[in-house]
Amino acid sequence: MTSTTFFRTRPSSTLAEIATATGAELVDPARAGDVIAGIASLDEAGPMHLTFFENLRYESELAATRAGACLVSARFEGRVPSHVAVLRSRRPFHAFVAYSRQIYADALRPEPDFRATGIALTAVIHPSAKLEDEVIVEPLAVIGPDVEVGSGTVVGAGAVLAAGVKIGRDCNIGAGSHLQHSLIGNNVLIHPGCHIGQDGFGFIFAGRHTKVPQTGRVIIQNDVELGAGTTIDRGSLRDTVIGEGTKIDNQVQIGHNVTIGRHCVIAAKCGLAGSLTLGDNVALGAMVGINNHVVIGDGAQVAAMSGVKDSVPPGERWGGMFARPTKTWFREMLAVRRLAEAGSPEAAGSQSEHDRDEGRG
Repeated sequence: MTSTTFFRTRPSSTLAEIATATGAELVDPARAGDVIAGIASLDEAGPMHLTFFENLRYESELAATRAGACLVSARFEGRVPSHVAVLRSRRPFHAFVAYSRQIYADALRPEPDFRATGIALTAVIHPSAKLEDEVIVEPLAVIGPDVEVGSGTVVGAGAVLAAGVKIGRDCNIGAGSHLQHSLIGNNVLIHPGCHIGQDGFGFIFAGRHTKVPQTGRVIIQNDVELGAGTTIDRGSLRDTVIGEGTKIDNQVQIGHNVTIGRHCVIAAKCGLAGSLTLGDNVALGAMVGINNHVVIGDGAQVAAMSGVKDSVPPGERWGGMFARPTKTWFREMLAVRRLAEAGSPEAAGSQSEHDRDEGRG
């Protein structure tokens, strides 16, 4: 089978051009004209590829690499094989990403699935909807009454924008997504299968469950990215808000009335219960669960698979079940391990032999 790539092939670059683009220093100027035609990891790179190294965990892969050039810090450049051109950089991975963004700009945001322009013949658009110029609407998408969509936005195949939804400019609404009761800013990337603005989970639990009306909205500010399958409930009394620049991974659940600050990072499968607040620059590892009404302060970090039932002060790092400061958590785990080792059959056997020896004495 012929090898398939889903991104456009880029023109090759010389090492001199790469050094300029990344701010790196080419250690051997005689190789300035060497040509690089792509990027790859250490273990998969060939003679025409650029790679990078900054973690000793991959030292064996560096020693065996066939790459043509490697971005590396001065600290590790002596470990690079002699056949690999060295591009000295203070932050090799950052430099590698900078070059990658230049040559694969089309990978930074989803392209239209059908690579078409304009409005598909099978799209359904209500007469009262307002679409600015250069909007792309793909097949079988549905745009309801009084919807507004800004220029440069792509509405994916089968997506639904319910009545009154407002979408800013240069957004991507992924295939199969469903948005209602939502106001979306500019340059928002919503990957396929997201559901935004549906009912929050609000009931009075008293024998028979009585539904509480969910009358708020979802407000997503500029430059937010939502991973595939993410769900965001609309507010009950106040709005659910996602702050500017926040990046959310796949399959995250955000409950009603949640407020998420600016430039947060939320990894896959996190669950955020209703009416909680995340400050700015908060980071949540994968599968974190947070109780309702909790406040996570600015700059705080929560380790993966933690359960948070108490508020986390700004700037602190917490983890565990239930979450507490990581230093406390690590000490507790170490103490439990020591107790377990002390109570193991091997330890018990050693103690019995010691007791017998004492008796003989």
